[in-house]
Amino acid sequence: MFLVIGAGLWSYQKLPIDAVPDITNVQVQINTQAQGYSPLETEQRITFVVETALAGLPNLSYTRSLSRYGLSQVTAVFDEGTDLYFARNLINTKLGAIKSQLPQGLEPEMGPIATGLGEIYMYTLTAQDGATQSSGEPYDAMALREIHDWVVKPQLALVKGVTEVNAIGGYVKQYHVNPKPQKMLSFGLSMQDLMTALERNNANQGAGFIERNGQQILVRSQAQLKSIADIGNVVVTQIDGVPITVNDIGSVAIGKELRTGAATREGQETVLGTAMMLVGENSRAVALAVGEKVTYIQSSLPQGVLIEAVYDRTTLVDKAINTVQKNLVEGALLVIVVLFLLLGNVRAALITAAVIPLVMLATITGMVQTGVSANLMSLGALDFGLIVDGTVIIVENCMRRLSQAQRRTVTVLPLKERLELVFQATSEVIKPSLFGVLIITIVYIPLFTLSGVEGKMFHPMAATVIIALLAAMVFSITVVPAAIAMFMNGKISEKESPIIVGAKSIYRPLLVAALKLRWLVVLLATILVVVSIWLSTRLGAEFIPQLDEGDIALHAMRIPGTGIEQAVDMQKLLETTIMKYEQVQTVFAKTGTAEVATDAMPPNVTDTFVMLKPRSTWPDPSLSKQDFVVMLEKDLLTLPGNNYEFTQPIQMRFNELISGVRSDLGIKLFGDDLATLVSSAEDILAVLQSVDGVADARIEQVDDVPIFTVNPKPIMLARYGLDITDLQTWLHSAIGGNEAGLIFNGDRRFGLIVRYDENIRSNLDALGDIPIVTKNGEFVPLSEVAELAYSSVPSQISRENGKRRIVITANVRERDLGTFVNEVKDKVRDEVNLPPGYWLDYGGTFEQLESASQRLSIVVPATLFIILTLLVIAFGSIRDALIIFTGVPLALTGGIFALWLRDMPLSISAGVGFIALSGIAVLNGLVMLSFIRQQLDETGDLVYAIVEGAIVRLRPVLMTALVASLGFVPMALNVGTGAEVQRPLATVVIGGIISSTILTLFVLPVLYRFAYAKKAY
Repeated sequence: MFLVIGAGLWSYQKLPIDAVPDITNVQVQINTQAQGYSPLETEQRITFVVETALAGLPNLSYTRSLSRYGLSQVTAVFDEGTDLYFARNLINTKLGAIKSQLPQGLEPEMGPIATGLGEIYMYTLTAQDGATQSSGEPYDAMALREIHDWVVKPQLALVKGVTEVNAIGGYVKQYHVNPKPQKMLSFGLSMQDLMTALERNNANQGAGFIERNGQQILVRSQAQLKSIADIGNVVVTQIDGVPITVNDIGSVAIGKELRTGAATREGQETVLGTAMMLVGENSRAVALAVGEKVTYIQSSLPQGVLIEAVYDRTTLVDKAINTVQKNLVEGALLVIVVLFLLLGNVRAALITAAVIPLVMLATITGMVQTGVSANLMSLGALDFGLIVDGTVIIVENCMRRLSQAQRRTVTVLPLKERLELVFQATSEVIKPSLFGVLIITIVYIPLFTLSGVEGKMFHPMAATVIIALLAAMVFSITVVPAAIAMFMNGKISEKESPIIVGAKSIYRPLLVAALKLRWLVVLLATILVVVSIWLSTRLGAEFIPQLDEGDIALHAMRIPGTGIEQAVDMQKLLETTIMKYEQVQTVFAKTGTAEVATDAMPPNVTDTFVMLKPRSTWPDPSLSKQDFVVMLEKDLLTLPGNNYEFTQPIQMRFNELISGVRSDLGIKLFGDDLATLVSSAEDILAVLQSVDGVADARIEQVDDVPIFTVNPKPIMLARYGLDITDLQTWLHSAIGGNEAGLIFNGDRRFGLIVRYDENIRSNLDALGDIPIVTKNGEFVPLSEVAELAYSSVPSQISRENGKRRIVITANVRERDLGTFVNEVKDKVRDEVNLPPGYWLDYGGTFEQLESASQRLSIVVPATLFIILTLLVIAFGSIRDALIIFTGVPLALTGGIFALWLRDMPLSISAGVGFIALSGIAVLNGLVMLSFIRQQLDETGDLVYAIVEGAIVRLRPVLMTALVASLGFVPMALNVGTGAEVQRPLATVVIGGIISSTILTLFVLPVLYRFAYAKKAY
């Protein structure tokens, strides 16, 4: 026992804690930055090549991809159980092999070693009003980004468990050389001449070393450019001995990168950093470590610059664990109170209650050894009432036997006799007790057959419950009998509590009446079962209730083609509107794609995080979060140019990473032609919007975006001694910019970029007049050798398993997911005609519901058959086994009625409750029937055996039922964070135990009377 306590306390220090299990599948993202490539070119030249290379990898489940302007993202999903590092190694090998097939200079990179739960900590970097840099200028977005990249990020990257620090917002600092076309023309210089001059004049060179007088002296030539002045003085050429410098042909200045993403907070631009957790780490521990480091980093920042946490996973984890802790503590207290009231003996109640902490410590040890984290799901099904059921049966029988022995001898029994008597008393009930616990353990085994997302969600729950039950079973037949024999050493008064005395006085006449009206009892029971079966078809279905994270993730979308600066201006207005609500603590957002493209979004899309104050501080605390979302959406729809999707931070990432869509339902339409895909998708959307309960229904944004094309004229180029590569190289340098080296400032490094000034490169109408240098040093206007025109291309192209697809998404509100999806499927099938070669696939969270339901529909009946077999082995009688087994449908009846009364749909969480119920029902039946059989063997009088056996076993039946159901009461009534996940399970168990107890007390004796009516004694 002391070993269990020691191991448990040690394991508690090591136990990983999280809000929910990490359900992300085994996946690797491959991102390729391809500046200047249109979505079609990205798909053809990068995405297709990468997808083809990945085909045939061991354990590869499927691939999906996204091709967007300047970015290719391929996600490879592997079979469950595949080692992530093995998968990354395979992909790394393939990426090395295809480098020659990709356009020159493009480098595919794998995403961070993180999962959907990886974004554990977000923070912003802002400057206080009046704060100035050393130069006296106020801090701008570029200065803040520089501080983040070179002061904050290096320190956070060293925190144990952090795999990536991803930044978005501000501007990456660069040194820009902006040549003036007219001056270059006058000096006869080309862009390539300027690039070459900068590259050749920006290097340090070592020349070995010499030894003099025994001393080693290094010899170096130092010509590294250090400042704007140094860059401006670089000699590009010389004319008649006069050097022509960079300053003579253009200007040099600090410049901004062409950014793909921006960050805002409460209507102001900011720099937003995200600490991403390494796969398999403890999210609470890592988030706490990051938080401590952020506090420490503040001291190293310049005066007036603040680093502030805006999202900390620890908050959600603590809230969720507090909910679980409250449920477990309150449940344990209720169980202990019931034990005191019904056992009528303080010492016996204390011995029984002592099993609870011992089991908890043993469970924690088992969880650490099996790698199960403490979270809402793993601890959500623990019911101390259920755990002490076996102990209650043994304690109650030992008490009864010791009391009887004392009444016979009229003296206190010595220890040896007590030990012998307790051994006998335990042996009497050990079979039903052990079989009962074993059966409850077995009914959880089907959860281990679940695979994929649902498996990751429910395996921890099943493992935890089974560890707890097995530990309880061991303690009930070892520690408990020994403790009873040792500590029950005084006068044992088995005074039945007034509750039990009253219950028996009511029960006896009712049982006698039930045995007389046995046909009516069976008929009523049958009607109840039939009604509950019909009712179950009307409840609806969902995978699991959504965890209320306490915050809102708001997906704001603008017209495709919206520029990043315009999107930021619109987002500032949106955030200013949101901040007017007193319920909102802060709001921050990511627009476009961050430095590491883990969440690739176009510039017109913004992820907005609305962090809410505690409900108790709201102006109207009775206002639900759902009603607040409706109110917020109504207000925000008045802002022009925005569409919205409302979800939650973790929920959004899970949905996206699991199925590639961010919503509850994603209808994936596959085909070849983009125009046909869009047309058919619009038909599906029209049908979807007509279904009750639909919210945020829309088509994935694939609308055309404008591009400005410079199409070479090969013949004209040839006349001037040029080719297409010459033209495209010049265009890339002039508009996009080419890197000519790096400028070092201590350990900081900044790109040296050559491109035309902003007022030249942004004036597309005048682009045709800019001269290009020919091979013989002459100049020709761009419009002579190329056609300049506006056109349009799709904003993005999505693929899955090598096939183009478009997704129609929707969320579900005020309706269960199962019936919603079924109605959508029926309507789409009836009202939408798809062209040949096009097909649909339904994705989103309902996939897990469907998969889990199919698997359980096979495994649960098999498990029930195993239980029936065990009962036959226990009693040696098929007849007795079937009588006990009838407890299962009647127990389920109560669970279904309880769900119906509380207006809850069927879910896998409720399903786990039904699984637990079937075990409890069998346990109670075992206790009752084994004693009736014993009485029958002793007396031979069937009715007397039934009545007396039932009366004697009333107390253990009521106790096991009460402690099991009361242990779940806090779970059923709690409204804390995460309570909605546990509520269906608790509701089912409480409702089911009520019906199961009625069955055990009335229907089971009646059935026994039927079964043995013709037996002669």
